[in-house]
Amino acid sequence: MKKVVALAGNPNSGKTTLFNHLTGGNQRVGNWPGVTVDKKEGTLRRNPEIKIQDLPGIYSLSPYSPEEVVSRNYLIEERPDLIVDVVDGSNLVRNLYLATQLAELRVPLVIALNMMDVVEKTGAKIDVRELSERLGCAVVPISAARGTGIDELIAVIQSTLEAAPAAPGVLTFSPQTEAALAQVMGILATHTSADLLRYSSIQALQADELTLARLQLSANELAMIKGIRTELEQDLDDEIDSIITQERYEALGRLADAVQTIGPAKLSPTDRIDRIVTSRLLGLPIFILVMFLVYFVSIQTIGTMATDWVNEVVFGDVVPGAVESFMTARDVAPWLLGLVNDGIVAGVGAVLGFLPQMFVLFLCLAILEDSGYMARVAFVMDRIFRRFGLSGKSFIPLMISTGCSVPGIQASRTMENERDRRLTIMTASFMPCSAKLPVIALIAGAFFGGSAWVTTSFYFIGIAAVIVSGVILKKFKRLAAEPAPFVMEMPSYHAPRALTTLKYALSKSWAFIKRAGTIILLSAIVIWFLSNFDWSLRMVEESGADSILASLGNALAWLFYPLGFNNWQSIVATITGFIAKENVVNTLGIVMNLGSGLTEESPELLQAFGALLNTHGAYSFLLFNMLCMPCFAAVGAIKTEMASTKWTLAAVAWQMGLAYAVSLIYYNLAQWFVNGIFGLWTVAAIAVLILLVALLLRPNRYLALGQKKELVSA
Repeated sequence: MKKVVALAGNPNSGKTTLFNHLTGGNQRVGNWPGVTVDKKEGTLRRNPEIKIQDLPGIYSLSPYSPEEVVSRNYLIEERPDLIVDVVDGSNLVRNLYLATQLAELRVPLVIALNMMDVVEKTGAKIDVRELSERLGCAVVPISAARGTGIDELIAVIQSTLEAAPAAPGVLTFSPQTEAALAQVMGILATHTSADLLRYSSIQALQADELTLARLQLSANELAMIKGIRTELEQDLDDEIDSIITQERYEALGRLADAVQTIGPAKLSPTDRIDRIVTSRLLGLPIFILVMFLVYFVSIQTIGTMATDWVNEVVFGDVVPGAVESFMTARDVAPWLLGLVNDGIVAGVGAVLGFLPQMFVLFLCLAILEDSGYMARVAFVMDRIFRRFGLSGKSFIPLMISTGCSVPGIQASRTMENERDRRLTIMTASFMPCSAKLPVIALIAGAFFGGSAWVTTSFYFIGIAAVIVSGVILKKFKRLAAEPAPFVMEMPSYHAPRALTTLKYALSKSWAFIKRAGTIILLSAIVIWFLSNFDWSLRMVEESGADSILASLGNALAWLFYPLGFNNWQSIVATITGFIAKENVVNTLGIVMNLGSGLTEESPELLQAFGALLNTHGAYSFLLFNMLCMPCFAAVGAIKTEMASTKWTLAAVAWQMGLAYAVSLIYYNLAQWFVNGIFGLWTVAAIAVLILLVALLLRPNRYLALGQKKELVSA
């Protein structure tokens, strides 16, 4: 039978990097039974008889989020053969807090003392042998980022499993606390195994609901434990959670003093940089500048040069020419040549043409993430979010959503407050994901000279939409709650690892290519057919004005007229974008016969769009497509995470409503202020604006009536 090693640790302790070192390519990803939290497992690369189970990152065994519950339940119920706790050596006391709880599970334990390269840089020293003796388990110094110490850790894992060692030593609390624990242990002796008796007693003393539910105690036993808890709190003049937490940290402080030598007191490079990039005055302007540079490099310089070459040469001349020559030589039917060249090549090529820009964007974001800067962005944005009653934890899913809304929505699982989690799910897709980038680049290239300010603006419009949504929606009873505290480990800055960033950019780009080869390809075929045939299935003229697609778009023109884009081409592009946002570009490439050069700042491109939209209509078109309902895959993720059709429909309704309102306000006020056009829809736009402002300024009566605690616990 295979031995099972559970890999545990705090978030950002290097656990995932170590997991990759231990397993190599022998990994698979699924979901834990009954929940949608990722389950990663693999086999030890030198011993296939040892399974490595990577647990979601946790700070303690007192869980709040679904991921933390998964980790604790696995350790308690599955009882692995060995736990490897990944400890950040540069934050010894805080990381060892989890180790003291893992020891109480009475499962053999090995400490992987990570980030020892960072420890050495600070001039600090850790007596590994002394630490091992005091914890009663093996401690192996490693650097997962550099790949050092991994062989030694593997050897210790194998030897520990072969030796069947005793469980590690447990932390001893103060005499008063130990006496209270002894009484609780007497009550629980018949309700749990001997291995879990001390752990269960500590959790029961702290009134942990999951533990009490698992033990199934009688009302009399619950009352007895409550009496013991109350007496201890009176003796020590503090709440039970604070008592246990403080005693753990005091013991760990003494341990750290004994095994750790701190280097000379000086500001580290990380501290010096953080004084600037996280300051109240400069933090946000620096973030805006950084994101402008990211989009400038991706959209207006390096990425555009590569994209223009792909569009002009690859999908402009080489591929269409080769396809036409090949099919003409075989005397294929004209309709089939049109389907392949004007449908598949033009549609899929219109999307793939933006791949260089997207690759550069992914690479830039990977560099920011790997260097440690994006963690600081979350800290800076937490200040802003908290001012509006929002949780800073929401910003992590929002950052992930800039790659794809689906994992961004799924990242909300780490939020323990259900109301904050629902709000995050409803707003995560406002961020411009990679699928929206080609749409932004296309319109920005046609109307705004490929301006990086235009592309960057949608990043911050997304954030503004989240804030506005949060302020308004938190005033409804089912979403009203005080924001949960935001705690996040700040990794030290380091030079981005070339292989890591390149792998990230390549994986994201490959995912985009796969979408282009599947859903976008199928959509291109359907769109070509609908735009080239009428309802009698006869081919129409090249303009497609009499096509099935045109008739569908014209039927909905009245709905989008107030937004400035009531032509059938823009409307059907918007609708097909609900399947996948890349379809907006795909559709326009087919129905407008744009072919190559979609990002060129050429008179021909501007003329093609100018016949359909004015500048304000083009920006309104972008606003609606960036804020409206996301693709079907993202809606499916919302349904999965919400576990409710009602909440899913509410999320889609809010997204569509806000997108329509913002586009209506922008287009009609821009037409009034810039072009002097004032009409009925201008009045409607002003009325909607007043309504939004009123909703923003309306008092939150649910939190104002002293119901905060009840709402949070509901």
